[in-house]
Amino acid sequence: MGRLPFGSVEELRQALVGEHYLADRGLATAIYLAVSLDKPLLLEGEAGVGKTEVAKVLASLLGRELIRLQCYEGIDASQALYEWNYSKQLIAVRAMQDVTAEAHVKDLFGPEFLVERPLLAAIRAGTKAVLLVDELDRADDEFEAFLLEILSEFAVTIPEIGRIAAEEPPAVIVTSNRTRELHDALKRRCLYHWIDHPALDREVQIVRVRAPEVPEALARDVATAVNRLRGLDIAKRPGVAETIDWAHAVAFLGVQRLDEETAAATLGSVLKDHDDQELVSSRLAEVVGDGGGS
Repeated sequence: MGRLPFGSVEELRQALVGEHYLADRGLATAIYLAVSLDKPLLLEGEAGVGKTEVAKVLASLLGRELIRLQCYEGIDASQALYEWNYSKQLIAVRAMQDVTAEAHVKDLFGPEFLVERPLLAAIRAGTKAVLLVDELDRADDEFEAFLLEILSEFAVTIPEIGRIAAEEPPAVIVTSNRTRELHDALKRRCLYHWIDHPALDREVQIVRVRAPEVPEALARDVATAVNRLRGLDIAKRPGVAETIDWAHAVAFLGVQRLDEETAAATLGSVLKDHDDQELVSSRLAEVVGDGGGS
């Protein structure tokens, strides 16, 4: 079994704080159990709530390599697992004498011609790695089924080489923005945790941890304004990452409290959609309020 170098969930929470990541008890418990029980952890939530960061911080805490598989529409097994270096094979063929090329054809499919993709790299690394399968909801059903097979065994058979299996599995974090529903079969294989936008006080704490140069009053102004933005009818609700970016930007300008003029000038730090900016620009007084700190 994989083991965390922490004796309790609370010790893990404190270690996460040391890595500038504030996790509530539910998330810390999910991470603790996932690694201790060798179970993949499926994290769902809107974009920007800190799902990907969990894998990065966990790799740092465990002193492991972070191996990231970024999912996208159309990704297939070869792009995720392995493929052959055809250009290198062609060079090797040309270097052979014509009469001997056929005799050495098997040599062209040896390990030196194999290009590892993230899943194979994670299988080989085992407990030396944290595997991040990012935004699985962007991939199609067939790839999700393929991933489930890999997560079940952490082994793959390459016809030309043979079976490659992990002695012990890596820690696995799977994230989804829930643009589509993942299948129950994959969810059953994983522990599950939903990461929501944090409450106001926690978001202020997060800004202060991730951007300590931002004064506390300004951090509260910005977090309050972002909290109000999320309540508007906008297409893309800002995540914690955008809150931190906005606080950084405003603090860099030397502003001590968030006002309408500064909010209007820096709106691109928190809203990345033109229609959203147009909507909010007409309601800045409502968003910022009494200096954003009311």
